[in-house]
Amino acid sequence: MEFNHVPIMLEACIEGLNVKGDGIYFDGTLGGGGHSGEILKRLTAGKLIATDLDEDAIAAARKKLAPYGDRFLPVHDNFKNFKEIITNYGYAEVDGVLLDLGVSSYQLDNRERGFSYMGDSELDMRMDRGQALTAYDVVNGYGEERLKYVISAYGEDRFAGRIAAAIVKRREKKEIRTTGELVSVIEEAVPKKFQKDGHPAKRTFQAIRIEVNGELDGLKDCLYDMVRSLKPGGRIAVITFHSLEARIVKQCFKDLETDCVCDKRLPVCVCGKKKEIEVLTKKPITASGEELSLNPRAKSAELRIAEKLPNTLKISV
Repeated sequence: MEFNHVPIMLEACIEGLNVKGDGIYFDGTLGGGGHSGEILKRLTAGKLIATDLDEDAIAAARKKLAPYGDRFLPVHDNFKNFKEIITNYGYAEVDGVLLDLGVSSYQLDNRERGFSYMGDSELDMRMDRGQALTAYDVVNGYGEERLKYVISAYGEDRFAGRIAAAIVKRREKKEIRTTGELVSVIEEAVPKKFQKDGHPAKRTFQAIRIEVNGELDGLKDCLYDMVRSLKPGGRIAVITFHSLEARIVKQCFKDLETDCVCDKRLPVCVCGKKKEIEVLTKKPITASGEELSLNPRAKSAELRIAEKLPNTLKISV
C-alpha cells in the first residue's frame, strides 16, 4: 500500500510556517510525506529533519523525497526525542516545527495494522511495530478497572464502564483476537439508542491506540522543548484531532504566551517569567468545505500556530 493520502490543511500549514529557503525545519510526523514535500520544495540551502515511528512511512518517504537529496533527513524515532535528534545533526535551534498528531490515513487504511474498527484484522495498533505492547495485550491483559480508566480517560466514552465489563466477560470465554471481535463486544455494550451518532467503537479504538502508543505521554514537555528551540521569528504549527491533544497544546501555548504571573499587588515583578511566543491563531484553523469533500478525516482537525518572540528563554544543548 502506498502513502498517498491528502495532507491535512496543507496550504495553511505551509503558509503558517513561513518557510525560509535556508532554514532548518522539523516535521515530527512524516506520515505520507505530503507536508514534508511542500517544505522541501521551498528549501534551497536549508534542511528538513522528519521523524516517524512507522518504518513503512520512513521507507516510502525516502523513495518519494529522494530528489531532494541531503536536504531531507528522515529519522525512525519518536518526535518526543526532538532535542536529542536535532542535537545529533548538530543543531541547537530550528526555524520551524510541524506536528500532525494522531494516526495516519495509511495506518487506518492498512487494515492489517489493526487501527480501524472497519473490517476485521488482528488487534495491533502499534505505530512502531518494533515495540512490544499491542492492542491485543491491552484488551486481553488489562484488568477491568484499568480498561475502564483507559477508555474513559483517552476515549472520553460515557459507557467506559459497560465496555470494560463486557470485554472482561467476553474474554473469560475466549480471548479477543481481532478488531471485528472487539467491535462486536462494544456494540453489545453500548445501548442501541446511543449508536446513531457515529460508530460506537470509535472512542474505544482511539483510547486503546493512545494507550498502546503512549501518544499523550511527554507531549507537553516536548512542546516546551520545541518552542524554546525555535529561533526568534521561528514558528511551530500543530494539528490535533481530539480534545485531549488540543487541550495540551492550548495550555502549553497559553503558558508560553503569558508574561509575569506575580501577584498584581506587588510593585515589581519577582517571578521573572517572560512571554515567549505570540499565538497567531486566536481560534484554531479548521478544514474548509472543499478539503472536507476530498478528505472527510479532516473534520475534527484543528491547526494552531505560534511564533517565537526575540530575547526569550532558550534551553541549552
